[in-house]
Amino acid sequence: MTSSQPSRRLLLGAGLGLSTVAATAGTSASATASATASRRSDRLRFAADGTFRIVQFNDTQDNHRTDVRTVELVERTLEAENPGFVVVNGDVVNGDMTTEQEVKQAYHNVVLPMEERGIPWAITFGNHDEDSAEVTGMTEPRIREFLRGYRWYVGATADGVSGDSNQVLRIRSCSSRDTAFAVWLLDSGRYSPETVAGQAVEEYTYETIHSDQVDWYRRTSLELQGRSAEPVPGLMFFHIPLWEFRHMWFGSPTGSTEAEHEAAVAKHGIVGERNEREYTAQFNPGLFHTALERGDVKGMFCGHDHVNDYVGNYFGIQLGYGPGTGFGTYGLEGEEVHRMRGARVFELDENHGGVFKATRTVFASDFGIDLSPAPQPLENPTPVGR
Repeated sequence: MTSSQPSRRLLLGAGLGLSTVAATAGTSASATASATASRRSDRLRFAADGTFRIVQFNDTQDNHRTDVRTVELVERTLEAENPGFVVVNGDVVNGDMTTEQEVKQAYHNVVLPMEERGIPWAITFGNHDEDSAEVTGMTEPRIREFLRGYRWYVGATADGVSGDSNQVLRIRSCSSRDTAFAVWLLDSGRYSPETVAGQAVEEYTYETIHSDQVDWYRRTSLELQGRSAEPVPGLMFFHIPLWEFRHMWFGSPTGSTEAEHEAAVAKHGIVGERNEREYTAQFNPGLFHTALERGDVKGMFCGHDHVNDYVGNYFGIQLGYGPGTGFGTYGLEGEEVHRMRGARVFELDENHGGVFKATRTVFASDFGIDLSPAPQPLENPTPVGR
């Protein structure tokens, strides 16, 4: 099945450059913000039995009147899974807002369930999060500044690195203050320029993770390892998929047939659905190969393509999608539009080799949430500040 993808409009040039300007203006506060985020991240610790659970929400992608079922899905997932950490993996909002307050309200609707339950959370930025910036002034640095006011937000971004949501969160061992697991969050950017070297770029092509981000990951990974014989295992989250996701689905960079996919299922243990193509960046940043060389990242997980939820083992690294969580954006066709609204859950265990033990999906249908096509916007969202 192929989605019509009505929300995949490129706003080439819209808001480009705003992040850079705002980031420069906010540099003086970056050290304080990083220190605060570091203190807050000390809350991340394995339970006494050595276990830890992460939940990934993706593409809530709505305005200040978030669909009530999106909020219900977030709440019901948190209640059922009781995670130690939540990553909201990009495209938290869309570009429909016209004021700063509306943008803040849209974020508030999504993060309030974690705040009310005292669950640490962070976000990665996707291609849509800054779509309204020219009108509202809410660039990604300003959004981060707003989010820092939340008690359970543990987000930050690395200084001097492309993007506005690059960080590594350390999960402490149950028996010491040593880092037992790392959660890597990367900003995969927004939109590709219309042309590169005078040549037109294909429509629906996105920005790439930049070489300085890959270098930052490698250096930081080495620092985390220190003098230990083995690197610290971890998971990595970013919004836009790498080219390797498609390569895994078809079993090679050149594959494209159903027969090649069936062989790849057996080879890579692929499970889940692929209802649209992987909308990747124009260029491959080399992140996957760097992670292979380091040997620490056990899985890379994205969103962006709302109706994909597959996962497989690609040469030792799990590659997978978190299904689209939001009911206010595109989904499948017709009456099935909301069938794949859901979240991804990760089970960690210090007593398990590699610590990353398993991943699975949960869906709105599991909780009996209404899947009818008609929008159900919040009538009276809880005001920001409450």
